Amino acid sequence: MANSPGSLHGDAPDSSPEITVWLDAARGGDRQALDRVLGTLYQELHTLARRQLSSQQNHTLDPTSLVHESYLKLIGASGSARFEDRAHFFAYAASAMRSVVVDYARNRMARKRGGDLKRVAEIPEEAESSLRLDENLLALDNALERLLAVDAKLAKVVELRYFAGLSEQEIAELLQRSERSVRRDWQKARLFLLAAMRED
Repeated sequence: MANSPGSLHGDAPDSSPEITVWLDAARGGDRQALDRVLGTLYQELHTLARRQLSSQQNHTLDPTSLVHESYLKLIGASGSARFEDRAHFFAYAASAMRSVVVDYARNRMARKRGGDLKRVAEIPEEAESSLRLDENLLALDNALERLLAVDAKLAKVVELRYFAGLSEQEIAELLQRSERSVRRDWQKARLFLLAAMRED
């Protein structure tokens, strides 16, 4: 994913004043404004989902399903979702996508029979490869919960990088941080997660 899609740059939806107005209205409880925000960013989510599931074939979880299920988690049963800004939205979206793919992988593993499951503690250095819906993903999710308890900032970078598939540059832009600091957080988080996965 070295060359990320242009939807997060230049002509991104939040470059127009409308997205700010809608976010303000959504924070005030305007459900139509929230729907406009989600609708505007839907295509970006679909692009992320398609990229993250690119190697998954013959699975019932496709990009559209992932986006739809993530959308339901985003708005919640009560429709009480609140997003301060676009970065906040993507942080929630990454978390929702993580929840959906982990649930899918857990159910898929539960349906497998026999003791032939093998897990290798692995997190790609560049996070360019798509998600593998397997036991490794479940181990990563457990390790990420441990990281969250230690450093929520690092955990957020992992969710955006690994589950949403954003590049360090994209994350830096969203979080208004330097790319170097994001890279440093990603490397620290990756080392923590790999160690935690190997302990399990």
